[in-house]
Amino acid sequence: MSNQKVNPFTGRPIELYSGEYYAACAVGGILSCGLTHTFVTPMDVVKCNAQVNPKDFPGFFAGFRNIYSGKVSHLGFKSGIAGTLKGWAPTAVGYSLQGMCKFGFYEYFKHLYGEMVGAENAVKYRDLVYIAGSASAEFIADVALCPFEAVKVRVQTDPLYARGLFDGLPKMASTEGVGTLFASLGPLWARQVPYTIIKFVAFERIAEVFYSFFLPRRKDELTKLEQMSVVFSAGYVAGILCGVVSHPADTMVSKINKIKMEGSLGQKMSFIYSGTPEAPGIGFAGLWKGLGPRVVMIGTLTGLQWFIYGAFKVYMGLPAPGGAAPTDAKKH
Repeated sequence: MSNQKVNPFTGRPIELYSGEYYAACAVGGILSCGLTHTFVTPMDVVKCNAQVNPKDFPGFFAGFRNIYSGKVSHLGFKSGIAGTLKGWAPTAVGYSLQGMCKFGFYEYFKHLYGEMVGAENAVKYRDLVYIAGSASAEFIADVALCPFEAVKVRVQTDPLYARGLFDGLPKMASTEGVGTLFASLGPLWARQVPYTIIKFVAFERIAEVFYSFFLPRRKDELTKLEQMSVVFSAGYVAGILCGVVSHPADTMVSKINKIKMEGSLGQKMSFIYSGTPEAPGIGFAGLWKGLGPRVVMIGTLTGLQWFIYGAFKVYMGLPAPGGAAPTDAKKH
């Protein structure tokens, strides 16, 4: 990476850990999460409906085929590609904001916590620094995402509710209250915080392994293609782990945003899980509905996210992600 050390827009280097550095990371996060989540909207539509409408969406391929062929038009889905793209706008806006906060604040908190514990401890206990940095960043990112996630899930699982973001968001706010837009924040944290911790910690560690043992040269001696190969591979493996760990909470988020009932978050979760004698809940097995499609989606998504984020950082003259201790970025 030594042949590109400057910001292509200003012609000068970006100082690490400066405001300009964190802004560049935030823009990389917008591109990383916004583009990838929007790209896999068809997978997301099927995944969400496999969780809440399992009768009509018994599996990934069957669900996709049912939408495309018009077999689930009675639920409000259009046939063809249009039906599979339901909810693309709240997805694009919500996950762009989430990515901005996720990656921007992760870089900020990782460096902050590394400085707080000192260089030696930052290397020795780097997993804890990665955990604290990623959890702090995701806590903020989910607040930005939550209202758009609520609209996305509602229009994807109840297509007749609204066309998309611009009529769905004001409709939910006006008819059910602004609080409804944040009703799933708790489960969203439960889904996304563990997901993001694994996404960043596993990526950092897997990238270290790839750089240290599978490649014969130091990171700064590798070509851009080789570095990006490591970034994508480490990101994909981390994504598979993320998808498995966070899936039960993801199912609960989909269910909460689907149902229309009064009560606290705990009451809604209890109703979804345990149900009533007349309407049994989903139980433990139901929490894992749609796992297959989600693992494929999240693995691909996470690998692409890290690739886009890494490519943007490299383009801006910054070190590629992974393979360095929290306070050691200047040695990339």
